[in-house]
Amino acid sequence: MKFETKAIHIGQEPDKATGAVIVPIYQTSTYAQESPGKHKGYEYSRTANPTRLALEKCLASLEDAKFGLAFSSGMAAISVVMNLLKSGDHVISCDDLYGGTYRIFEKVYKGYGLEFTYVDMTSPESLSKAFKKNTKMIWVETPTNPLLKIIDLKKVSDFARKHRLISAVDNTFATPYFQKPLNLGIDIVAHSSTKYLGGHSDLVGGAILTSNQKYFDRMKFCQNAVGGVPGPFDCFLVTRGLKTLSLRMREHQANAIAVANFLSTHKKVKRVIFPGLKSHPHHKLARKQMSGYGGIVSFELKSNLTGAKKFLSKLKIFSLAESLGGVESLADHPAIMTHSSIPPDLRKKLGISDTLVRLSVGIENKEDLIEDLRRALSFV
Repeated sequence: MKFETKAIHIGQEPDKATGAVIVPIYQTSTYAQESPGKHKGYEYSRTANPTRLALEKCLASLEDAKFGLAFSSGMAAISVVMNLLKSGDHVISCDDLYGGTYRIFEKVYKGYGLEFTYVDMTSPESLSKAFKKNTKMIWVETPTNPLLKIIDLKKVSDFARKHRLISAVDNTFATPYFQKPLNLGIDIVAHSSTKYLGGHSDLVGGAILTSNQKYFDRMKFCQNAVGGVPGPFDCFLVTRGLKTLSLRMREHQANAIAVANFLSTHKKVKRVIFPGLKSHPHHKLARKQMSGYGGIVSFELKSNLTGAKKFLSKLKIFSLAESLGGVESLADHPAIMTHSSIPPDLRKKLGISDTLVRLSVGIENKEDLIEDLRRALSFV
C-alpha cells in the first residue's frame, strides 16, 4: 500500500458500531467493565483510547514502523524517549537543534544526572570524538533547526549499532513523506505533530515511532505512567491532517523552492539556506537520503537586528509567529523567538545570527508569497 493510501485508510476502517467512515471522537475518560478486570480492551483513556489508537496505527504505517505512540506535545514525546535512559548515561546530540529540545536537555534532564555533548554531526569524526564509556544514545535532527544541516542517518545508525547505542531522530521538518529514518537503521523517530502532521496550526501534539519491541514496551509503559497523552479531539485533528499530508508537502516544497530561488538573487540577502539549492553544502546528501527537501527556508539579511525586525514587521502574508508546518506561511526570528533559550555566545558559534530569519513556507500562491517578501525587503 502506498503512502497516500495508508494516510487515508490505515487504522481508519469504518466504525463497527455505526459504519461511520471517519474515526469517531471517543470523548470519554473511562469504559464500563463487564466484571472487575473484564473489558473490551479499554479501561481508562490515559492507558488507551480508540481515537488515539487509530492515529498511532496510521503514524506507524507512514514511518514504516511496527509501533506508534501519540503524545500531548512534541516535548512530551521527547521526554518519553529520554525515559529509556538512567542517571549517569551520556547522550550525543547534534549541536543545531530546536531550542525547546536544548532547554529540556540542559534545564531538566541534566538535573536528573544525564550528560549531553553537542557536536556538528555533519563532520564524520564528531561521533567518535564525543563517544564515552557511558554513552547510551545519539539524538539527531535532520534537517536541523534552524540552519537546515543534513546529517547522514546511515552513518549515525551504523555507529550506533557498532557501539550498541540507541539512535533517535526528530523527523518533524522532513515528515515521513520526505524521509524515513527507520529504513536507514535508526531505532526511534520522534515528531511534533503540531507541525506538518496536523498541518493546520490548530493543535499541539507529538509522536514516537519505532520497530524495536524492547524500546516500545518501555515507552508505552511510560506513556501511561507519566501520562503525557493527547485528548481524543486532538488525535482526531492529527488523523484528519494526515489524509492530506502528501498533497500539502508537495505544495510546501514547490513554494519553498520558489522562495529560496527568489531570495538567492536578492541584493539585501546575505545567504539562503535550503537543502534543495545546489549551493547548500549538503545538497547531494539530501538528494540521496530524502525524497524531497521540505518547506523550511532560512536566510540571513545583509543588515543588523534593527533591519531584521523591520523586515519582519512589514510582512503581511507571512505571519510573525513561532511554530511551523501549517498551511499558512510563518516567519520566525530564531535568536529572539524559538531559540532564545540557547545562550547568545552559543547561538553566535552555531551561526544563529541576529539577522537570521526562518520561514515556514505555506501553500498560498507562490507569487503572493514572493511579492510579500519583496515588499518587506524594500524597507530594510
